[in-house]
Amino acid sequence: MATISPPPGPGDPAGRPQHGARRPRSRPRGRRAALAAVVGTAALLMGAWQVPSQALTSAPDDGVPIKAPEGTTAVEVTEPVKGNATWFYALGAPYGGCGMPQGELDSPHFVALNVYDLPGDYSTFYDRPMDPSLADKMGLWDNGHNCGRWVRVKIGDRCTGVNDGQPNKPFCHQGSWVSDKYNGATLDMLVADSCGDGNAWCRDDPYHLDLAQASLNQFVKNGKPVGDMEPDHWGNRQIEWEFIEAPEYTGDIRIGFLQSAMPWWPAIAVSHLPDGLHGVEYYQEGAWKSAKMNGDMGQSYIIGATVPGETRFQIRIRDVNDELLNDGRVYNFTFPDSCKDSCNGAYTQTTYTTSTGPQPDPTDTQDPQTATCSAKFTKTNSWDGGYLGDIVVKADDEPLNGWTVSWDKPDGQKVASVWNGSLISDGPTVTVRNASWNRSVAAKGTVTVGVVVEGNSPIPDLTCTSP
Repeated sequence: MATISPPPGPGDPAGRPQHGARRPRSRPRGRRAALAAVVGTAALLMGAWQVPSQALTSAPDDGVPIKAPEGTTAVEVTEPVKGNATWFYALGAPYGGCGMPQGELDSPHFVALNVYDLPGDYSTFYDRPMDPSLADKMGLWDNGHNCGRWVRVKIGDRCTGVNDGQPNKPFCHQGSWVSDKYNGATLDMLVADSCGDGNAWCRDDPYHLDLAQASLNQFVKNGKPVGDMEPDHWGNRQIEWEFIEAPEYTGDIRIGFLQSAMPWWPAIAVSHLPDGLHGVEYYQEGAWKSAKMNGDMGQSYIIGATVPGETRFQIRIRDVNDELLNDGRVYNFTFPDSCKDSCNGAYTQTTYTTSTGPQPDPTDTQDPQTATCSAKFTKTNSWDGGYLGDIVVKADDEPLNGWTVSWDKPDGQKVASVWNGSLISDGPTVTVRNASWNRSVAAKGTVTVGVVVEGNSPIPDLTCTSP
């Protein structure tokens, strides 16, 4: 279950999205086994198991090691790898562990990767994202760094006994692994969620995959879907799988703003990726900066505007190999008008233009020598310990395409809030910049900014500049 950075979305009180329940599909034999499967399923849905212990007896085969992308804490992967597969119903709402709503995924076929690599430990839950010092305890989820990647899954043997994820139990007990007509069926699937539950599947098997239930009968063999593997012939399976690049990829990425995104907290989700997502960089005030991942939701990042406090964005993407996507292509877009102050929908797609490098703001074209302005402060109300006032910015003989007001702050003064403008700095020098909607001021025209000041020191003379 992914952790969302503030402000929280409409999940649980901690702001976490509600993920679909993970329900095991086992083939118990006899009354006791059937009862154990029912009890085990209920316990799994509650996120805890209370059952006897028994030594684990299965492990994946070895393969060819793959080097983890530089700069990640990923465990080594072998390709192809062998693991065990379970299924789960669906991604939670408003979005899954990668930060994408299920309806916005590139494919209806999706999987969850293990959050932890903690064989034999079913009760430890670390804060997410996990600290880099815990790299040896991270599963292939890798703090979301494998989100948006594709995997090719091949069906293996079926468990004829019980495969219920009990701690310290073999993945198949009271029965055996057998091959059948479904062995060898394959399907390409998308990493979209995480498996962090306290059971043997999510802890003991580093190569375990949790598969979307609706995909099980869509596995293809001999050129057509198998059709009836689940439920009667599933029983939980051994699988073989490997990471692949997006199959038959065309077009370009998609960008959307997530629920509760605001101009000052622009949380975006990036999807339709050719080979995963390792980083998002945004262009701000003349430099590229690394965006922070939104918790451990690997396709969601908190970006910044080209000018702090405004609503125009330029980003570029790094794939799972830490290479710039499309030779460093820059994606240019603005905060959606439909969101107004905050995005209400789970995902609001935005349109963008592309360029080969950062693009200047089309409104920042005025020669600094031709546009000048002045600013005056008027106190409108006061109380013990503070006051309210208006800053009136006035254009001189040329229109303004952006303006900034500043003053040297007296000791003991603090700007508590600003409206109709953006407070850029409240240090020794206070700086207030235009908002996106009032950057343009006609010649001889004015715009008014409101301020609330804590402290009794008056605002001194103001300096007004225009780009």
